[in-house]
Parts: sequence; structure tokens; C-alpha cells
Amino acid sequence: MDTVSELLNVIDIEATCWDGQPPPGAVSEIIEIGLTVVDLHAANGVSPARTELRARGRVSRHRILVRPARSTVSAFCTELTGLAQAEVDTGVSFADACRLLASEHRAGIRPWASWGDYDRDQFTRQCRATGTRYPFGRSHTNAKLPFTASYGLRKRPGMAQALKVAGLPLEGRHHSGADDAWNIAALILEVAARGAWPETTT
Repeated sequence: MDTVSELLNVIDIEATCWDGQPPPGAVSEIIEIGLTVVDLHAANGVSPARTELRARGRVSRHRILVRPARSTVSAFCTELTGLAQAEVDTGVSFADACRLLASEHRAGIRPWASWGDYDRDQFTRQCRATGTRYPFGRSHTNAKLPFTASYGLRKRPGMAQALKVAGLPLEGRHHSGADDAWNIAALILEVAARGAWPETTT
């Protein structure tokens, strides 16, 4: 069993979206939750090869498909994310997805991180709108902030740009929740190896 400070859940979500305004009555809803579990201790006090650090520090990856209830997947959304309506229809409900995060991934106990605050804000909005219990604890880190500070950047980069700055490859497909969480985890390990990842508070 992990202690609170040992493992970090890295989350990236994809949601229904449109090229312009949503159709009448539709709202943006989570359709994919990507999660990579990171062992931050893998970056502490060691100087392994970067590929070795990423392999050792990213201990597992997960993908939860979520069935939308008040929207459908547009052609624009499919082009962006690779997700089609037929695929997300096989997913679980949003409430069940939140329960999975809590029960299988200890979301209420482990600290978590995302690239920016969008993911946290979307969960907050959708939980409030659906009366679903928020699955996460209070310890959230916007990974953009320590990355930007660590590299001395003037502007906060998107994930793809951050990978270029760090000299890391983009693994998989951008705007796939599972792949983006995997790539964000690599960036977090880079920041941790530089001694710039913030201490976890509980």
C-alpha cells in the first residue's frame, strides 16, 4: 500500500467539444480520463538516463471511457481526440468513473496533477451539475507552474511545446487522454529530477 507522498496520479481528460458553440441543450462532458501513476521517488537523488528515469517513474497507465449523458461526440471532437460516439457509448457513466477513481486509484488520498487547471475545473463543474461526489483530494498541482519556473520560461507552455522545451518525444497521440497523461508524467519526472517539483501537502 502506498503512502500519500509516494505516488502521484497524473490526470488528463478529453471532453465533448464543438467547432464553435455547442448545440442547444448540450454541455461539454468528460468522455475519457487518462491516468498515469508516477513514483516521484524515482527522480530523487539519482541521475539515471532519461529513458530509464521515465520507465522507472511511470509505474502504470490507465484509461477510463465515459459515456456522455447530455451531449454527443461531434465530428470535430472525433478529429481532435480520435474518439467516436460508438466508442464512448461503451464507457461507464460519469458517476461510475468517479467511483472507479476513488476505489481503484485512491484519488481521494493520493495527490494529483494535471497540465493546467482545466481538468480540475471540468471535474468540479460536472460533479456539481450531476450531484456526483468529487473524487479527488485537495492536493492538486498545476504541473505547468513548476515546469515554467524550472525552465525559466516567460510564458506557460502547452504540453506539446513543453515536451519540445524539455527535449522529450511526444509519445502516442496528442489529445488522447491516456497518451497525454503519459507524456505529462514524463514532464513531471523531469521537473522532479531538477529538484523543482513542490512538496506534497495533505
